[in-house]
Formats: sequence, structure tokens, C-alpha cells
Amino acid sequence: MRLFHRCDPVSNGGMPVRRAQLMRLYRQACLLELEALKPGNVHRYASGHGMCVEDFVHSVEASAAPLTEPGIGLGARIHGAVAATREAVGCNTNLGILLLCAPLIQAALDPRPTLGLRERLAEILRTTDVEDTDWLFRAIRLAAPGGLGEASEHDVRGGAGAHLIEVMASAASRDRIARQYATDYADLFEVAQPLSVDLDGRWQDRAWSTALLYLELLARWPDSHIARKQGAETAEEVRERAAVLLDDVRRAKHPRMRRAELLAFDRELKDAGINPGTSADLTVATRLLRGLETAPSVFEPTAACRRLSDVPAGGGATGICS
Repeated sequence: MRLFHRCDPVSNGGMPVRRAQLMRLYRQACLLELEALKPGNVHRYASGHGMCVEDFVHSVEASAAPLTEPGIGLGARIHGAVAATREAVGCNTNLGILLLCAPLIQAALDPRPTLGLRERLAEILRTTDVEDTDWLFRAIRLAAPGGLGEASEHDVRGGAGAHLIEVMASAASRDRIARQYATDYADLFEVAQPLSVDLDGRWQDRAWSTALLYLELLARWPDSHIARKQGAETAEEVRERAAVLLDDVRRAKHPRMRRAELLAFDRELKDAGINPGTSADLTVATRLLRGLETAPSVFEPTAACRRLSDVPAGGGATGICS
């Protein structure tokens, strides 16, 4: 578990500037995903699975502060955000989002000037410990996600016996969120983020480019949430259907011209109780990553922080910028 000294100017409202920026970027990513027409998932065009857009908006507002809290470990960060969400809406709306966004935010809070965002992320993941795992298991039990069965190894209902990265690596072959932890977010940095950049440039409409990003991810990989609840065969069938629809949408002059087809697929999935939740979670995390990489001031230390980082251990630096 790696903690960081706060090295961040304070805004007029009393909140560190970096934290305020991170809260804004997190909110933007979550709310943009809700604006996007995502077949099978909750969005502004249609509710689903016993949840509505307002549940997710409340979840965003409740989780933003604990998710960006300075000076805490990764596991405690996830648990705090899950607990706040549970208190606000009484159900699991965002466990996958929090699991994916928490390490990115932890990396953005890291003040060291010599490492890029992905390098910081990789080191954070490598240095997680059993305490982080314990907090994670508590968070998962509290969120109570659907389709969670018993595991022969690292069962969340038992005690934490391994470092967090070991637990995630053991689940990486069957869970795409766990795979991000085990691969330093390879799918996001190497696939989803370039797709997001391309789609934003092509459509000049962030809500529709986000809808297309979601469909691209759903068509590329079988959704882990579907596989966990309905089985691998159903997940693959949905992936194939999404790929056919994606090809049709790509040929349109604008994605909105295929809104009827997208809504029809949306109704079909929801009527069958199928929710591509992991694809939606990856969409939010990709949007957050895009925000972080296009707003480098969030994770690039100020000159004062750089000076402090050069002070030898025991040199009296407080780690707080004036």
C-alpha cells in the first residue's frame, strides 16, 4: 500500500486544486457515459435492470469525494467510495467503475515528477498489499454484485491472504476488470484510449462517440458481467450481435441515424435481463483516462512540488506546496 504526501496548492474553497480537478474529471466521465446510448445498460434514453439514471447520478456525487481522498491506500479508497454509494442509493450501481477508476486516481494523486501516469499506475498496482485486499473484499461484500459465486481461491467471503495484485492476476482470465490490474491497464491504454481519441475526432460529439466507444468494446470482448451472470456462451452471442450492429452504425453518416436500431437492441437485452456492465465500466474508465491525459496539470507536479521532491529524506520537507 503506497501513500503520498499532499503536494498541491489549495483553492479558495479550501480543497486542494488537484483533488478538485480529479473530482471534476471523474464526474464528467461518469455523466458522459450516462448521456451515451449504450444498449443493455442504463442511459438517459432508457432505464433498466431496476435502476434509472438518477441512481447513477446520485452515485457519482456520493463517491467523488471518498474516491479522491488524499493520503489513503488503494483498497481503502475503493471501500470508502463503495460505502458512500451504498448509503446514497442502497444498491450496487458502480462497483466496476470504482474498481477501474480508483487506481487511475491514485496514480494522478502521486506527485512524483519523473514518472508518467501509466508508470505511476503500474507501481501503485505492484505495491498493493494484504491490507488493500482486505479493504477490497469488504467493498465487494458491501456492494453485493449480481452473479458473484464462490471461488476456490481468494474468495471474497473469506479473509484476505494475498496481495491485491495477486488476487486480481488469479481472476484475470475470466474478469476483464481484474485483467486491467494484472496488465497495467493494457486494454485501456493500448486499445480503448486510442479508439476514444479516434471517435472523438471523427464525430465531434462526445455523447455519441462515447456510445460508439461502448459498442466497440462490447463488440471486441465478451462482457465479463454477462459471462458471470448468464454464462460465456451468452456473452459471446451478445458480442457477435454488437459487432454486426457496430458495422451498421459505422456505415451511417452519423451514429444518431441508427438510434432506432440501437434502442431496439437495448430493449432486447434488457427484456432478457442482460446487462453488459463491464463494457460500461470500461467506457467510464477510458473517459477518465482521456481526461487525465488531456489535462496534464492534474498529475504533473508544480515547480514547488518538484523542488520538494528533490529534498533528501530527513531534510525537513513537509510535502505541502504553499
